Amino acid sequence: MTTGRSGVPAGAMDWVIAVGVAATLAVAGVSGDHSDPGRDLLGYGLLAAGGLGLAARRRAPVAVLAVTGLCAVGYQAVGFDVPAVAYLFAVYAAVRAGRRTITVVASVTMVAVLPLAALASGPHDTGAAFAQARGALELAWLIAAGAAGEALRQAERRADEAERTREETARRRADEERLHIARELHDSLTHQISVIKVQSEVAVHVARRRGEQVPEALLAIQQAGREASRELRATLEALRDDSTAPPRGLDHLVELVERARASGLDATLTIEGDRQDVPAAVDRTVYRIVQESLTNIARHASAATASVRIDCRPDALAIRVDDDGKATPDTAPEPGVGLLGMRERVTALGGRLRAEPRETGGFTVQVELPVEQTS
Repeated sequence: MTTGRSGVPAGAMDWVIAVGVAATLAVAGVSGDHSDPGRDLLGYGLLAAGGLGLAARRRAPVAVLAVTGLCAVGYQAVGFDVPAVAYLFAVYAAVRAGRRTITVVASVTMVAVLPLAALASGPHDTGAAFAQARGALELAWLIAAGAAGEALRQAERRADEAERTREETARRRADEERLHIARELHDSLTHQISVIKVQSEVAVHVARRRGEQVPEALLAIQQAGREASRELRATLEALRDDSTAPPRGLDHLVELVERARASGLDATLTIEGDRQDVPAAVDRTVYRIVQESLTNIARHASAATASVRIDCRPDALAIRVDDDGKATPDTAPEPGVGLLGMRERVTALGGRLRAEPRETGGFTVQVELPVEQTS
């Protein structure tokens, strides 16, 4: 619900203004001299309609502009010599909404039609000088209302631009900090972990060549070193994954699958359908989903084989990654950071994701990403 600066809902404030204007117009109408009850009833109805119509000025500024203008002409024509206050509010709202051209056209029409409507209501005891002064005053009020609406529109636009600038600055600083952290981690931890990993690998290798029994603690250090190295590499890749990084997409899936095969996983890649240009965000998301899926398979699935299937459709791009790992239908998977990240990426693009154990054993990740049609 939209609220104003005072905390009052905008819709409620619109109704307060509309009722207040309608009441003001009605009071002004009562103070005049009227002799025809039928015309009086129509005049009061037009006064009320013009004022209450302002309640919709945010949702339909052009329609409110037309309604208040017609009501002003109508009650002038039936003998209610009341200023077009509601129309001034409508002019302000329409210009604030950016509808300047139609507001100028409508206002010029009103300036020309209102005197004719006043003449149609019957003779008036006002002199020519007074009529000219009143016309000039009405024109001045119209210009003032339009100027106020334009001023506020420009102020809101500048505020929006300032907010976007602050967000871009904050995002840029966050990217810089992320890259700084990545460099610090690389400089401080990568070397030490690599040394631990290499030393443990050498110690295990030497012990086995000598025919000695490898201590369990040394095997644990070896395994921990390998895992820490993988985790650190993944963390550094995530920290460096920003808009300045080289784009990765469908064309780089072969490299992902080849790396998975090099690590001992029998991975295959199948791409079906006509390859078309897809949005950069979709292209990048496909790569990240396949990358995360193969990484999870290597770390957690204890799988021997994995298949990556990409189906390029005219209106969507479907991804399916299956493995023959240890997952079974009766074991509910725990959603980790990788799976949550995939879901966030897919949801942001309006797609769908399914990640669950297969009936025949193993795990499947299925994603469908919409692709906008380009003519």
